[in-house]
Amino acid sequence: MTVTIPPTGISPADVLAVARGTAKVVLDPATLEAMATSRSIVDGIEAAGRPVYGVSTGFGALANTFVAPERRAELQHALIRSHAAGIGAPMPREVVRAMMLLRVRSLALGHSGVRPLVASALVDLLNHEVTPWVPEHGSLGASGDLAPLAHCALVLLGEGWVLGPEGQRLPAAEALDRAGLAPIELAAKEGLALINGTDGMLGMLLLAIHDAAHLFTMADVTAALAIEAMLGSDRPFLPELHAIRPHPGQGRSAANIHRLLQDSAVMDSHREDVDHAVQDAYSMRCAPQVAGAARDTLEFVRTVAGRELLSVVDNPVVLPDGRVESTGNFHGAPLGFAADFLAIAAAEVGAIAERRVDRLLDVTRSRDLPAFLSPDAGVNSGLMIAQYTAAGIVAENRRLAAPASVDSLPTSGMQEDHVSMGWAATKKLRTVLDNLTSLLAVELLAAVRGLQLRAPLTPSPAGRAAIAALGEIAGEPGPDVFLAPVMEAAREVVATPALRTTIEQAIGDLD
Repeated sequence: MTVTIPPTGISPADVLAVARGTAKVVLDPATLEAMATSRSIVDGIEAAGRPVYGVSTGFGALANTFVAPERRAELQHALIRSHAAGIGAPMPREVVRAMMLLRVRSLALGHSGVRPLVASALVDLLNHEVTPWVPEHGSLGASGDLAPLAHCALVLLGEGWVLGPEGQRLPAAEALDRAGLAPIELAAKEGLALINGTDGMLGMLLLAIHDAAHLFTMADVTAALAIEAMLGSDRPFLPELHAIRPHPGQGRSAANIHRLLQDSAVMDSHREDVDHAVQDAYSMRCAPQVAGAARDTLEFVRTVAGRELLSVVDNPVVLPDGRVESTGNFHGAPLGFAADFLAIAAAEVGAIAERRVDRLLDVTRSRDLPAFLSPDAGVNSGLMIAQYTAAGIVAENRRLAAPASVDSLPTSGMQEDHVSMGWAATKKLRTVLDNLTSLLAVELLAAVRGLQLRAPLTPSPAGRAAIAALGEIAGEPGPDVFLAPVMEAAREVVATPALRTTIEQAIGDLD
């Protein structure tokens, strides 16, 4: 696959193809023309000797310091070296590749005043699988992701570090030499244009949107399986009950759960039972209200990210009429708010899943399932500690759901006196979603065990598919086994599309 970057922006699918795949990147000829046009404006400013921020002055609190023409290239190189000041473990390859592609996208819009060769040099890194080592700490989301982007830009100069094939840290100069690439020299404005943007936080947000969309659908699957195993009712998910409260996500989630519960002998076994519970617990009955609200939150976040993909987030920006103007477009507040909101929603999707797991394991509430889903409870503990693990993860997600975007700290001699913390917000969102994968895996395992224990009743097509997906490693209910590998296998089933695809082949597409 090839991703072509025009001067009008790229799509979320393009970002995923480059970040998580091996798609090659090319610059559209119109993009090269747009960048050359904006560069000619910067060259004119240099020739005229006008003081312009980032072109002929210092940066941040040093914005009023004039820099002589003969030192302006040195200024740009010094900027990259000084701002590559992150610390900590390296960010994952997919995050760094997304960030680099999005910086190319921003430069390609033709408002940054850089030569085409600067964008081409970033493209070369992507196409030759040279991934800069970007430490996890350093960005405040103020002038965008300054430190992370500086670590990327430093590699263009033949300096800094790159990620080796085994995740080790290697000198950038060696990596460029092996790839047949040469370092570049920066001209006026180009160092600033390489680091002043929201590309890191936007990249993480786009990856999170993709992951959350899948996980929220899988949350409907695991909820339906748990409800089926607990002999719950499908009546709360009837479409007419959700039409009278028309939140779109709620209706879609309810429709999924209702469809997943059909064609089940387990469900049929208690439809006419007058002694059955009149109402199910909230964690069962309100599943679409929680998951649906999360879906609606995701749609808001997708809208924010889509707008940012069309945005010029550099500073200063070069306008077509020849003006170079300072902006605040690099401030990450829109992305930080969105990431924090989505983290809250995802944390609650996981929290309600854990409550269903707890019910499945509790002999007083699970409707005749054995304690902790063990046929021989007492000698065996069944899934008791799997629920402990889930509870611990829920507690961690609640801590991570505290918003990062309200935690501004002033920097740069009070020039940057309000920052977004968007990098922190999007980074912890990724952790929340990873934790949600684990929580849904525990619910999947518990639901499968519950359905197995309802034999000889035949479960729904979704239940049969889930039992088959976990059966090879989980086996049948019986004596306790080493549970960690089973839980890891369940995580893989939740994270990947195979189970969902199998279910959809049986019952139709899930929303």
